[in-house]
Amino acid sequence: MCAIEAGKRGRKVAILERSERAGKKILISGGGRCNFTNLYCQPENFICSNPHFQKSALARYTPADFIALVEAHRIPYHEKTLGQLFCDRSAQDVTGMLEGECRSAGTKLFLNTKIREIKRTAGFQVCTEAAEFHAPIVVVATGGLSIPKMGATAFGYDVARQFGLNIQKTRPALVPLVFGAHDRKHYCDLAGVSAEVIASANGQSFRENMLITHRGLSGPAILQISSYWEKGRPISIDLAPGRDVLASVSRAKIRDISAARSAFQGILPKRFATRWLELHAPPSWSKQSLGQTEKRIHEWSLLPVDTEGYEKAEVTAGGVDTDELSSQTMESKKIPGLFFIGEVIDVTGHLGGHNFQWAWASGAAAGKAL
Repeated sequence: MCAIEAGKRGRKVAILERSERAGKKILISGGGRCNFTNLYCQPENFICSNPHFQKSALARYTPADFIALVEAHRIPYHEKTLGQLFCDRSAQDVTGMLEGECRSAGTKLFLNTKIREIKRTAGFQVCTEAAEFHAPIVVVATGGLSIPKMGATAFGYDVARQFGLNIQKTRPALVPLVFGAHDRKHYCDLAGVSAEVIASANGQSFRENMLITHRGLSGPAILQISSYWEKGRPISIDLAPGRDVLASVSRAKIRDISAARSAFQGILPKRFATRWLELHAPPSWSKQSLGQTEKRIHEWSLLPVDTEGYEKAEVTAGGVDTDELSSQTMESKKIPGLFFIGEVIDVTGHLGGHNFQWAWASGAAAGKAL
């Protein structure tokens, strides 16, 4: 996106791509259909140490701008849920579109190009294994640490440190959570069971689906809250959002565990309801005991031991400190001509197309400023 915008303005641009093809992370996103933006993308959908930093770029390149590009290329797409837009066919439509725009803008793409070092002379000298590139401007668009099998490395952070820029501590985000041995023993044989829940941590809440896995919890609600979760702290899950459990169970006129199981299976997924009663059945079916059970269902407290790490994380939280960059242009305040865009910066979006929109918006902001 940065190269396209710079090329349109007559700049001579080389894209140095260490992989054998461009856009590999785009190709695997959204189950291969690329959740390329979100209709409702706002600055509030991002985590950043400076909550104002992302406002300028997002305001100047909006979801409507990217949708206009998609429509100009006649790429069919659809809205899934919560404003998430996906390609009807394949993510290859998006990579093909971007590559085509790059060609039209006169930019050059160099694949299989691994960079050994970047030197600053009168401008910049970028040394690869096969050649040297000289330019007055270098843009770092290397992403974060997520999904190393796709080629993710710490290179972008290394470049920032080389030039004296501060890095906000990085961590996996939008990532499944892992149970400790006790909870794994009680719940992980239910892998595949899902339910709509409200997951809460650190003052944030998300109402979406939760999925039990062989190692812990996943699903949209869990991925969202993982970006806010702090290791060693519990998460709270409302297993029956908006449901009056006490009223539902009272109507069932429970007399024994069999009747209780039937009543609870009308509230929770069947296998989960059965397990829940095995582990948390009230001592009696009195109103007081049922009230305590209701509270527990709406406030199920869990203490994950860890996340699934960068291997399973969709994005990396943290990164190049936004205090080091211009929010208008993404240029380093210390090193003129050095720009950082996309996921390598300490700007992390919610699930659902927001991180792609940040990529397009930050890339366009830099491309228009080079």
